[in-house]
Amino acid sequence: MSQTASAAELRRTLGVGDAVVIGLGSMVGAGIFAALEPAARAAGSGLLIGLAVAAVVAYCNATASARLAALYPASGGTYVYGRERLGVFWGYLAGWSFVVGKTASCAAMALTVGAYVWPGQAHAVAVAAVVALTAVNYGGIQKSAWLTRAIVAVVLAVLASVVVVCLGSGASDAGRLGIGTSGGVGGVLQAAGLLFFAFAGYARIATLGEEVRDPARTIPRAIPVALGLALAVYVCVAVAVLSVLGADGLGRAAAPLAEAVRAAGVPGLVPVVRAGAAVAALGSLLALILGVSRTTLAMARDRHLPGALSAVHPRFQVPHRAELAVGTVVAALAATVDVRGAIGFSSFGVLTYYAIANASAWTLSSAAAARVLPALGLVGCIVLAFSLPGVSVVVGAGVLVVGVVAFGLRRRVAGRPRV
Repeated sequence: MSQTASAAELRRTLGVGDAVVIGLGSMVGAGIFAALEPAARAAGSGLLIGLAVAAVVAYCNATASARLAALYPASGGTYVYGRERLGVFWGYLAGWSFVVGKTASCAAMALTVGAYVWPGQAHAVAVAAVVALTAVNYGGIQKSAWLTRAIVAVVLAVLASVVVVCLGSGASDAGRLGIGTSGGVGGVLQAAGLLFFAFAGYARIATLGEEVRDPARTIPRAIPVALGLALAVYVCVAVAVLSVLGADGLGRAAAPLAEAVRAAGVPGLVPVVRAGAAVAALGSLLALILGVSRTTLAMARDRHLPGALSAVHPRFQVPHRAELAVGTVVAALAATVDVRGAIGFSSFGVLTYYAIANASAWTLSSAAAARVLPALGLVGCIVLAFSLPGVSVVVGAGVLVVGVVAFGLRRRVAGRPRV
């Protein structure tokens, strides 16, 4: 390999433990502090069923992602898998869905940090958070992994406190866990779609495929471990909060975990929970910026985005221009627009992304047994995507259409892109 080619590659420094931590940092983030409320409102007594459905679809997606990442250990995740297995267009559509949807999610997470840390100056805090985390990422993937490890430790400690306080209080009642379908099948599926968003962070391990040591072994081991740990945490938290608030109370709680510890008779823990939510949002933001910048790098290499964004820093071995571009866009959004209530399409985009991952995994083998999980994951993603609230579906579909039009125009102007 030439020196120029080597300089364009990222440095492989992440082991299994690092990859698991980054996956956990992405999943056990701000979503668990907020996603339970709209999910409970949609599913009612079927909340735990919705969580189970989301977990099954996530497991199918994780298996597909792990198989593909071991075969194609490059930055970009499903953008690369779709391109290699299905063709340029499908890879592009996956990358477009991820970059656009997750950029909005980055801004939303930044504003969530601001809302918890200093509500009166949420935009300023959000911008400061984006600048600080972009600087950490710029310094190398190991620095990002170290910070993520600290964030995960804090968030897990806070969530463990919530579980212990709720289950150990006199307000806890196992009768409130009664599993039913008061929200109907549609409500359960909508809850699953909303909760799936909180599981989606394991994709970050795949998008960092070019920075993982021995990816053929590391990624297939790290993804299921991270997903299993996140599921265990979510089940414990959901059961604990439901036992105190019940499905109806949870569906009305603006800050579910804070309301749960207050109802459990420990109001002094509320500020700790709020601080934990801020730290969790920081962890999600850190991982999101990592994932978006690596997918941006992969798309820039294929000239679906400006080629200058494919540059790799000669010292830190990170896609520094892509990171700076993503950080700049996210900071601008966080400074000027409140996108927290307008990113429902992100779930639609994430489910589209994983639908393409499952379709890609389907092509890896002609054996019927090997195609069961990809088929189940593909159908699950489509069903959950169209079970989301109507506004999310319409906006999400609109974003995809814009991407398709841009792809078509680019082909007409520049000719057929490299396959």
